[in-house]
Amino acid sequence: MTHPGEQFYPEGVHWDDPIARGTLPDLLSNAAMQYGARPAIEFRDRPISYAELEAMVEVAAAAFLRAGYGKNHSVALFLGNTPDHPINFFGALKAGARIVHLSPLDGEIALSHKLSDSGARILVTSNLSALLPTALKFLAKGLLDRLIVCEDDHWGKVGTPQTPLPASPAIITYRQFIDGATKPSQWPSIDADDVALLQYTGGTTGLPKGAMLSHGNLTSAVSMYDVWGKAARAKRDAIERVVCVLPLFHIFALTVVMLSSLQRGNLISLHQRFDVEAVMRDIEVKRATAFPGVPTMWIAIAALPDLDKRDLSSLASCGSGGAPLPVEVAKIFERKVGMKLKSGWGMTETCSPGTAHPQDGPDKPGSIGLMLPGIELDVVALDDPNKVLPVGEVGEIRIRGPNVTKGYWNRPKETAEAFVGDRFLTGDIGYMDADGYFYLVDRKKDMIISGGFNVYPQMIEQSIYTHPAVHEVIVIGIPDDYRGEAAKAFVKLRAGATPFTLEELKTFLSGKLGKHEIPAALDFVDELPRTSVGKLSRHELRNRQPAQAKQQVASGGRS
Repeated sequence: MTHPGEQFYPEGVHWDDPIARGTLPDLLSNAAMQYGARPAIEFRDRPISYAELEAMVEVAAAAFLRAGYGKNHSVALFLGNTPDHPINFFGALKAGARIVHLSPLDGEIALSHKLSDSGARILVTSNLSALLPTALKFLAKGLLDRLIVCEDDHWGKVGTPQTPLPASPAIITYRQFIDGATKPSQWPSIDADDVALLQYTGGTTGLPKGAMLSHGNLTSAVSMYDVWGKAARAKRDAIERVVCVLPLFHIFALTVVMLSSLQRGNLISLHQRFDVEAVMRDIEVKRATAFPGVPTMWIAIAALPDLDKRDLSSLASCGSGGAPLPVEVAKIFERKVGMKLKSGWGMTETCSPGTAHPQDGPDKPGSIGLMLPGIELDVVALDDPNKVLPVGEVGEIRIRGPNVTKGYWNRPKETAEAFVGDRFLTGDIGYMDADGYFYLVDRKKDMIISGGFNVYPQMIEQSIYTHPAVHEVIVIGIPDDYRGEAAKAFVKLRAGATPFTLEELKTFLSGKLGKHEIPAALDFVDELPRTSVGKLSRHELRNRQPAQAKQQVASGGRS
C-alpha cells in the first residue's frame, strides 16, 4: 500500500522505511565514537570536536548526579546559543534528568509558570546581562533551590554585557559546579520511553503546557529527517557546515539543526544571534552548505540590495520553518539566487517533523508539502474529529507517528482532548490535494506566530489588564510584513479614562512580556464582541476586521 504523496518521495525513500528509536545520550556517544576528532561545533571561530563535546557532557552529567539531579528531576535551561546549551542539555539527560527549556524571549509571568509547573528547582543560565537578572528574580521569588551560572567569557571575549554574581549560597558558577566531579562506575539506565524534554507550548485558553517529549520521540524525529534526506546525502557525500542562528531552546533548531547535525557528523556553525551579514560571511567566506531559518531571517536576506551579486553557491540546502513563509519572499529569493526556498510544517508536539517538500516534486506554491516517512496525516471534520474527510475538503489536520508526544505534563484533561485514539489533533485547519500535498488555511487555536515563536494572546491580555485605564481587552494576530504575524490589542477603556498611545503601552508592558509578545498595533473601541453566553469573542473580533487584515500568508508551519 502506498501512502498519499509517496510517488513524489526522493528516489529510494519509502514511507515505511525503518525509523530508528533510542536515547539522546546514546545519539551523542555514538557520534563521538564514530567522528572523534571531527569538529562538532564552531563558536566564535573556536572548534569543539565530537570527542571534546562528549567529554564535557560527561563532566556535566557527573556534576548533576553528584548534586542529586538525576532520575525524576527536572533541570531548567535558561540559555542562548553557546556551547553551554548542548553541554548541559546532554549532561542533564545523561544523568537521567529531564530538560525544561526556558526561552530568553519570554516574559517573567510565562517563565515563572514554566518553572513552577515543571517542578524544576535547579536552573542553568549565563552571566550575560540579558539572562542573569531575570534568573535572579526566580531565585528571589523562591522558585529555585540552585542557580548555576555559566561564564560567557569562557568561550572568548566579545564585549557582550555581563552581570556580576551576587553572593548567595544558592548561586554557583558552572566551573565551581563541575569542579572535582567524577564519572560514576555506571551511568543511570535510560529508556527510550523516558521523558527527555518538557517543551512548553499552548493555546489561549490557559497558560502554556509542557509537551512531554520522550527520548524515543526525539530520536525518531531525527531518524525521519535522516530517512528523508538519505538520497541527497548519498549524492553529495560531504560533511555539511550547518549555520545555526535559530535558538536551540526552540524545537525547530533543537531537532533540525543540533540533534540532526550531531547524528550525521556535521559541523554546527553556532551564532549567538541573527545578524544578516554574519550569516552571509558564513556562507560566502566559510562556505556553509546548509541554512535552515525562519521567515524573518529570509525576509532580511531577500531584502539585501545586492543579493543577486552575493555568492551563495556553497549552499546545498536552505529551508524555512517555524512560521508561515510569505510566498513573495520565496519568489524573490528564487529570482535573485536561483534556489527554491521551501517550507515544511511541524509542531512542538511532533518534535518538529510533519511535512516537507521533495527536492524534485511538483511546484505547489502555498503548500506545506508531503507527510514525512513514518508519519500519518489526515483531515477530519471540525465538528466530528472521528470523521475523516475526502481529498480537497477542509477540516482539522490530525497526525500520528513515533515522534508525537504522548501528552502534556500534569494535564490529563488537555491530553485527552488533544487525541482521538492515538491521533493528535493539531488545531490547524487545512486540506490535502489529490497528489497528497497538504495546505493550511486557518488555525483553530488563537495562538499567534510571530517571527517563528508562539505568542499567546491571553498572556498579553493579562498584562494589559494591569493597566489602570483598561476595562476590557482582546488581542488578536494581524499580518506583519517582517514577522509574519504580530499582536494587536483592542481596548475598551474604563469610564473617564484617557486613551494612551501605542508607545506608552509598549513602555508599560516592557519587562512584563517578551519583546516578541508586545503588541505592534492598538485600537480603542466602545464595545468588544461577545459570545451568546457573554464571553469576549476573539473569533468574532477577527471576523469584523477588513479582509486584508484577515488574510493569511500562504504557506509554512509552526513549532
